[in-house]
Amino acid sequence: MLIGSPWIYAVVALSVLLDVFLPVLPSGVLVITAATAAAAGTAADVPDILALTLCAATASVLGDLLAYRLAWRGGARLDRAISRSRRLTTAQKRLGAALARGGGALVVLARFAPAGRSVVSLGAGAAHRRVRDFLPWSALAGLTWAAYSVALGYFGAHLLGASWVATAVSVGALFGAGAGAAYLMRREPRTS
Repeated sequence: MLIGSPWIYAVVALSVLLDVFLPVLPSGVLVITAATAAAAGTAADVPDILALTLCAATASVLGDLLAYRLAWRGGARLDRAISRSRRLTTAQKRLGAALARGGGALVVLARFAPAGRSVVSLGAGAAHRRVRDFLPWSALAGLTWAAYSVALGYFGAHLLGASWVATAVSVGALFGAGAGAAYLMRREPRTS
């Protein structure tokens, strides 16, 4: 079984790394499932919680940086594609303003929202935001998301037993956080 194999780390890393480009990949579900298995097992062949968290967080940051760099080099073609979408243009402007005033909390929030990570990483690169303004927030976002996802699976299994019910409840909580993040990202920022 893959969950009990050391290969789970590679599968988690690949899934999290690529979900910046394919937001439909079930990376969060995979992390939660592996954490649920870790909570259930006592043998050495189950994923280690700390290793799983660090694996998912590192893959998240690397995926963000890859998308950022690709968008940075995307040039005029990417700019034209973004300018055709009112939503992407608005997201890019809000991201630029948020990063310029040190509001990288948007980067953290976007990590939880469906496709938010993609919009933020690609938008920051396309807008040529400085990597030193983006990277620390991406690292915090990746670690926060990974820790939250692992904790959901781990504690869900301890509270509800290591079953599909625990995994389903944990995945529901992850989707709930994503819906909340998406709602907060759509709200207009308050002017001070």
